[in-house]
Amino acid sequence: MTGNHQTLALLLFSVFVAVTLAITTWVSRNRHGSAEEFYAGGRLFSPMENGFAIAGDYMSAASFLGISGLIALFGYDGLLYSVGFLVAWLVVLLLVAELVRNCGRFTLADVIAARMRERPVRIAAGTSSVTVSVLYLVAQMVGAGSLVALLLGSTGGAVQEWTVVGVGGLMVIYVSLGGMRATTWIQIVKAVLLMGGAITLTVLVLVRFHGDFDQLLRTAAQRSGHGAAFLAPGLKYGGDWTARLDFISLGLALVLGTAGLPHILSRFYTVPTARAARRSVVWSIGLIGSFYLMTIVLGFGAAAIVGSDAVRGSNAAGNTAVPLLALDLGGGPDSTGGTVLFAVVAAVAFATILAVVAGITLASSASVAHDLYASLRRPHAKPRSEVAVARVAAAGIGVVAIALGLLARDLNVAFLVGLAFAVAASANLPVLLYSLFWRNFTTRGAVWAVYGGLVPALILVVLSPVVSGSETSLFPGVDFQFFPLENPGLVSIPLGFLAGWLGTVTSPEPPDEAKHAETEVRALTGAGAV
Repeated sequence: MTGNHQTLALLLFSVFVAVTLAITTWVSRNRHGSAEEFYAGGRLFSPMENGFAIAGDYMSAASFLGISGLIALFGYDGLLYSVGFLVAWLVVLLLVAELVRNCGRFTLADVIAARMRERPVRIAAGTSSVTVSVLYLVAQMVGAGSLVALLLGSTGGAVQEWTVVGVGGLMVIYVSLGGMRATTWIQIVKAVLLMGGAITLTVLVLVRFHGDFDQLLRTAAQRSGHGAAFLAPGLKYGGDWTARLDFISLGLALVLGTAGLPHILSRFYTVPTARAARRSVVWSIGLIGSFYLMTIVLGFGAAAIVGSDAVRGSNAAGNTAVPLLALDLGGGPDSTGGTVLFAVVAAVAFATILAVVAGITLASSASVAHDLYASLRRPHAKPRSEVAVARVAAAGIGVVAIALGLLARDLNVAFLVGLAFAVAASANLPVLLYSLFWRNFTTRGAVWAVYGGLVPALILVVLSPVVSGSETSLFPGVDFQFFPLENPGLVSIPLGFLAGWLGTVTSPEPPDEAKHAETEVRALTGAGAV
């Protein structure tokens, strides 16, 4: 797009940024400055509001841009992401939502430390939470860079790099000024916009094919360049056993990782009761389920209408499939309708990114201040406000995420989120489930569970084809690949559970029966919950 159309697109694209900054400014004038206000928004949100916020927090750039792009490029195999992200919520609803709300206060470490020695557990859980959050943030940065580069008619380069820096700066502003209350309202607005945009595009795609989904699939297969193989398993994860094991590894990571994501767990603390937390998840499942069904239509629609080659030509990882689809559905790049629809979709996608990075940054800065700072601070040092430390931590995390986002700008955002899910499932989920359900679990077991999943997951990612050994790696010019799978979940998730069990059975200290009984009663009944 050039000239007036590009100016219109940029104008529409900027509206959401202005609205979110206005929300943040308004909330910052009405805050009390307490830790409960900053971390949990005063626990005043209703189940419906929190359900929309959870959906807004969860439906990230990986969902809107990455999954649709993978489906447009790889057909059936891209569906794994849609199915995995949705099924994961059953684990959250049935196993953790209500219990986490009853046992914790602000972070994942609160749940574990309720029956363990606090210092080692908080350091381990805080380290893991920050690591997962930074990996998740990188995916959002990459998505933002691809989107704005396309909006400006650029293939990437400086535009993409400056976009990553700009998103990082905005997320620090949102978190530092508004805390959880502003973040939640940004996520609610974003969820409404995202659902509206997805519904509009889905209806337009189905109208283009006269409601005939079979014709949509056949056309997508024809324009994909793969024929019938596009609609069958194996295009991306087929062939040799390595690809098949990668498929299983990714599935495990997606299904189990959600229950270990710090920014999702922190949302359960923003409602007044455990029952409200459970109802929030029900609301979010309805929204998220509807959305992921629509990503299937959008992905195949992009393949059928835009063409897989055109999607790949715009962005090798497929991150721009949905904006290109919107441009075509609106009438093409030189039409006002195409420009407006493209700009609206771009604004919605950018809203998605900004809302998610705000939630992730808030959760990770809370882990730094509430867990790491409180545990590592010298006993006689002058104490600082946790909220002040969290604001500084948000800036530091933003810098790290920007640097990694610039490094990984050519990778698919859904794939990057898959790595974050694998680390969350390996390090956070074992210790969380053991703490909630295993009576004999000990402090050593908790620490070993976290590091026993976190360290192998990170090492395996470094030694995988993601980092070196192929043309699509982060460092294509070198080769220190040792681990054949792109996703480490198949190995690192069992190692996390095994390390937690081994640490417990070899622990010299007996489990604290009294603390376990107290935690169990609190988890199941809510008695004594904050």
